[in-house]
Amino acid sequence: MLSPLVKLFEGLSAIEATALVLVLSFASATVMEFVILRVARRYVSNTSTEYDNIVISSLRAPLVITAALVGVYVLTQVPAVRSSVLLDAQTLDVAFGKPSLSVIVLVWAYAANEVVNRLVAAVNEEGGRFDFAPVFSNVWTLSVLLGSAGTLLWLWGIEITPLLGAAGVAGIAVGFAAKDTVANFFGGIALYFDDTYKIGDFIVLDDGTAGTVVKVGVRSTTLLTRDEVMVTVPNATLNAAKVTNESAPQRRRRVRVPIGVAYGTDIDAFEELAVDVAAAESLVLDSPKPRARFRSFGDSALQYELLCWVNGPTRRRRAQHELNRSLYKALNDAGIEIPYPKREVTVTPAADRPAVAGGTTTSERRTTDEAPGESGDITT
Repeated sequence: MLSPLVKLFEGLSAIEATALVLVLSFASATVMEFVILRVARRYVSNTSTEYDNIVISSLRAPLVITAALVGVYVLTQVPAVRSSVLLDAQTLDVAFGKPSLSVIVLVWAYAANEVVNRLVAAVNEEGGRFDFAPVFSNVWTLSVLLGSAGTLLWLWGIEITPLLGAAGVAGIAVGFAAKDTVANFFGGIALYFDDTYKIGDFIVLDDGTAGTVVKVGVRSTTLLTRDEVMVTVPNATLNAAKVTNESAPQRRRRVRVPIGVAYGTDIDAFEELAVDVAAAESLVLDSPKPRARFRSFGDSALQYELLCWVNGPTRRRRAQHELNRSLYKALNDAGIEIPYPKREVTVTPAADRPAVAGGTTTSERRTTDEAPGESGDITT
């Protein structure tokens, strides 16, 4: 690929070729920095997205360094230079040619990793399903590391076939020794592609663990519970568990407040009062509108549910607390009874008790049959 470029230096002395290469390298780096990149930055500054700014700023250093170091490598391939220096051609390659290419490989590997990580961070700030993208960022970093290491080994002429064989044997041993870590790694990838949750979602596991996702790593996911306790859950466990994402597909969640009123209550007035109480609560959303639903005829009450919506799963408990307080006060002010179970125990004077066989009266037997701990109104 460099043969046409090397032919440009045919017929030149070593000093002339060196001077020309240095001038071309300096000129290329200058043009790259002050012309091409400046025009590119001016163009992307007018766009509405930050992604192109990230790409341009991340590629600035590798482009300029490449423009400079390519000249060093080309200089080591010019016949006039190779034949005139004190070092032989092989030593010249080892001292200047391969190191310059190695620096180029490392610089581009760093830039590739940096640009992807910065793009992932920018996407995370915008929200959406790609908030789970740190897993992809970690996989990309590992891929770049392996790719750059393989390229450097090939560049320096190191035979990698024995290394691949040894890596295969070592991989089997590591796989058995770190099977949980490997399971967590692939579990995180599966969770990402399944779009199970993202950072900021409130999730509930089948074992009752609940919290907001604050960090997604290669091995585990970190949750912040309502008690402000950090819980680290392995990705393999999350991949195998039943995960309820209470923040998806949208953050609003319905609150159910059960309440019973006495038989004989004006249900139209009660329903209007309950809806007004919910509408006056600041935590309750205006849309969908609150509503009261008559669920069943209870043993001692008409069983209702007050249904309303709040903006987020973590607000349900607070909203239920406020609604219960407001309903209790409003029903007391309106004179609407909230019934509770009652028992009546009749105690008959001994003189009026009819005698039965064994000396036990009917009233006494009824009182004795009451379960321990039961109480109620006593009428004489």
